[in-house]
Amino acid sequence: MKPGYSRLSRKVRSRCTVGLFLSLFASAPAFAQYQGTAEQRRACTPDVYRLCAGEIPNVRAITACLRRKQASLSPACAAQFEQAQR
Repeated sequence: MKPGYSRLSRKVRSRCTVGLFLSLFASAPAFAQYQGTAEQRRACTPDVYRLCAGEIPNVRAITACLRRKQASLSPACAAQFEQAQR
């Protein structure tokens, strides 16, 4: 492994995570400019890596993936989706 590889990997992963969840609920019309809260990002980041890692960094694809796999979401992430729908 190259010396800078793990550092770059962490940077890329961090930026992807932040970028993904800034727009987590952007697919819903009411949330078109919604950037997501820190709580939403904290709750759903593990689910993105577990269920939808192949969609990173496409925010719309990740959101659609999480919605498709809603039955498999962690309780914390599922609660965030429920709150967003209200």
